[in-house]
Amino acid sequence: MTLEERRQKLEKGRLYAIVDTGYVEAGRVPYVTEQLVLGGVDLIQLRGKKLPLSAILELGKAMRKWIPASGPLFILNDHPELVSEIGADGIHVGQDDLSVAKARELAGADVLVGKSTHSLEQAIAAEKEGADYIGVGPIYATLTKPDYVPVGPALIGQVRGAVRVPQFCIGGINEATLPEVVHAGARRVVIVSALLQSADIPGYCRRVRSLIEAA
Repeated sequence: MTLEERRQKLEKGRLYAIVDTGYVEAGRVPYVTEQLVLGGVDLIQLRGKKLPLSAILELGKAMRKWIPASGPLFILNDHPELVSEIGADGIHVGQDDLSVAKARELAGADVLVGKSTHSLEQAIAAEKEGADYIGVGPIYATLTKPDYVPVGPALIGQVRGAVRVPQFCIGGINEATLPEVVHAGARRVVIVSALLQSADIPGYCRRVRSLIEAA
């Protein structure tokens, strides 16, 4: 897939799931990935902050088998040097990680690069830096990133008015908080723990998508 084809697919994306190994044991990663694909998510990211590179590589290869080429975009958190071997569609970096240009250089010219942002200034800077999409948050307090101060829903509209690349709101978003996030202007969201801990992942995905698409 070319970069342009990936960008077109990204533009249509609404629901972004993260398979975080802080919530999902390695042995359950393939099953959870399959359930997210069945639920119709648009992007799936592998995030293994405390895992060695070898383990991330193996998990990434396992996930790739469950993510069809016609299905969700597959994004790797950090480690752009593994993107080609895993066969991922993109890489996601944080504010304190590599630059967008360096991440793209290491990952390959045809892959997407996303960047986390926590303020309007960071969002604007990430777009200028060449990010294909940005994460905006954490909107609410979240155990996934307990050290981050919530930015609040008001930032959603501010970023939407200033940035053209796709924006995915993240942080404490679930079925209960989603209506407020959508009301604030969000059209794309990332959900982590609420999805991963659901007893019915496909059903949760479908309910969330219906709320986003109704906006």
